[in-house]
Amino acid sequence: MIRPVAKFLGALVLVVAVAAGIVAAMGWRLHRELNPDPVTVATASLRAVREQAVLTPFAARFVAVVTSEQHRFGFSAKKTLIMPGMVRYELDLAAMRQSDLAWDAATHTLTVALPPLRVSAPEIDLLRTQAYGEGGVLMALTDAAAQLDTANKVAGQAELVRQARDPVLMRLATDAARRAIERSFAMPLRAAGIDATVVARPRGEG
Repeated sequence: MIRPVAKFLGALVLVVAVAAGIVAAMGWRLHRELNPDPVTVATASLRAVREQAVLTPFAARFVAVVTSEQHRFGFSAKKTLIMPGMVRYELDLAAMRQSDLAWDAATHTLTVALPPLRVSAPEIDLLRTQAYGEGGVLMALTDAAAQLDTANKVAGQAELVRQARDPVLMRLATDAARRAIERSFAMPLRAAGIDATVVARPRGEG
């Protein structure tokens, strides 16, 4: 069960805030230059972006349903866990390098290469987590209940991550990160009076 909570309005506010911070940090530099150089502006933007450390352009909620069983002494026990959780898609801005920027003077295009998008560890919604069990005899006589709970917890977290890595969601998250970075670099260029197109794409693409 997948319930994207991209929260585009929230992400947009974050992007605007980041970009506004970049513009403010660069303002005094831009005013000192009559004809700002695009590469200089882009380099200053990169430093400001790196200082933001991490960008979270997308998030989604999932529900993992997992079951574990044990058989001992002729008895069996089974527990099912329903585990909701949120996974965030993050971009490590601190990992961006000068070599990730490429300025094409002929087309007035700044290309920004993005580091790989990473999926965070799931944030489990403990209040909505539910567990069901069968096999009270074995669980009463042994530590089967605790072992089944541990196995389900590990399997549930792995299932949430598996769902989060769905190609469609990874593409949505990548697109959101790309748009955020494009805006973050385009605003300072625009503030400097430079007419430029910013294109962000994952490293090694295109």
